[in-house]
Amino acid sequence: MAARKKKSRGRRKSSPTSRKGTPPKPGKKSRSGKKAPSSRGPGKARLPKKNTTKVKAVSQTSGSLWSKVLEEAGKGVVTAKQRGLLRLNSFLASCGLGSRRGCEELIVQGRIMVNGETVTQLGTKVDPLRDIVSIDGEKLRPEKPIYVLFHKPKGIVCTNAVHEQKKRVIDLLVGLKGRVFSIGRLDLDSEGLLLLTNDGAFAERMLHPRYGVPKTYHVTLRGRIEGEKVEKARGGVWLAEGKTKGIRIRIRRRTKDRSYLEVELREGRNREIRRIFARLGYPVLKLARVKIGPLGIKGVGKGKWRFLKKSEVEALLQAASLGEEGAGRVPQGKRNK
Repeated sequence: MAARKKKSRGRRKSSPTSRKGTPPKPGKKSRSGKKAPSSRGPGKARLPKKNTTKVKAVSQTSGSLWSKVLEEAGKGVVTAKQRGLLRLNSFLASCGLGSRRGCEELIVQGRIMVNGETVTQLGTKVDPLRDIVSIDGEKLRPEKPIYVLFHKPKGIVCTNAVHEQKKRVIDLLVGLKGRVFSIGRLDLDSEGLLLLTNDGAFAERMLHPRYGVPKTYHVTLRGRIEGEKVEKARGGVWLAEGKTKGIRIRIRRRTKDRSYLEVELREGRNREIRRIFARLGYPVLKLARVKIGPLGIKGVGKGKWRFLKKSEVEALLQAASLGEEGAGRVPQGKRNK
């Protein structure tokens, strides 16, 4: 009996199972030195690794990122599943037709067609690499992003629509290739800095009140404005659509019948500065935008334009982020009286 027990113990030691009784993994050597059979079996080849290249969600991309996605898709890098679908208004914005909100108006107006059919549903999504999207019969395709700083003279309109009587901003962009639109507007009688782009997502951040990118103006008023009226303008004035959020004002100088102010505005209401001071009894004689976020007017002649540097685009986006963080806070400025 003792001999038999000793023999069985010897067998146990030579077993290929592990100490806990589990067999070794396929392809691994057991304690006996023998290799376990492969789980693939004879004749089965090792499968190649899946392409796990990640692409950011297209619905949140700006024109620049979407252009990169298109480029990679042309090389066969991005799959349809990775690419996903894009909201129609975002696609139109990436084609330089305006901000996403502005493009929604084009959809509602029935000017947009997808694969030959007119689309008026705002929630429509498209595959930019497969679907054919057009406006007024003209086929669209996302463009390389363009960012322009322009010094608008008086008497020039900001619309892209054909205007028989007045010159448009885009008529003065001599040598610029590609479709662009103005980010916000300056009225016919105003002058100064204006941003133009074909990047709808960028335009949205520059325009939306939530981000509050500051814009600085030099304003000339008729009459000598007094401290009480300045404080009213700083605190907010009631207009037809409600009370303004308040503005930063610095008095540059005053004469007997003129006031020269520097005004910083974060809202974007129509002709807001003119309406505020008209309400207070001081008509605006001259209005010039001299700064947008960190970008100043120096070096850009009247009626001239230049491309923005990458660092300047990033600085504007940073200004938008700071505006979002400080939403609801009204800067008081210097209390010059």
